[in-house]
Amino acid sequence: LGYVGLPLATAFASKYQVIGFDINQKRITELNKGLDLTNELTTEQLNKVIGSSLKLTTVLDDLSECTVYIVTVPTPVTSSKSPDLTPVIKATESVSKVLKKGDTVVYESTVYPGVTEEVCVPILEEKTGLKFNEDFFVGYSPERINPGDKKHTITKIKKVVSGSTLE
Repeated sequence: LGYVGLPLATAFASKYQVIGFDINQKRITELNKGLDLTNELTTEQLNKVIGSSLKLTTVLDDLSECTVYIVTVPTPVTSSKSPDLTPVIKATESVSKVLKKGDTVVYESTVYPGVTEEVCVPILEEKTGLKFNEDFFVGYSPERINPGDKKHTITKIKKVVSGSTLE
């Protein structure tokens, strides 16, 4: 629930019931108090949805009712200027614990081409026993948020999403 995930969660929460997950309990506590230290959202914006259409949690099992998972984790760069996929891999492993037949996972982390299908999908298949494009589906949406930009916010930019099937 950082500078990408939080605005995305609140945008979806204007239309749907959303569960926002973060591994950082301090972050969840701050958000529940209406405090966004990334300064992407105001207290007023948070208070409109938190507790009504947006539930925040650090409990992975709270996601078991979900059918769509949007992974928005950072992709840091190593000292050798290679992407560190550890956050994406760990998030994928977490999603695999609650993924069910018919569910969809959309990755919205800045990664190089092929990571979704070559790194993430095999983890989901291995950990769940489910079959890609038969039992679960995957999409990718390039991150389009520019941190701190109050003019081109998530609700004002074109959102591009690709899917593993036409559906």
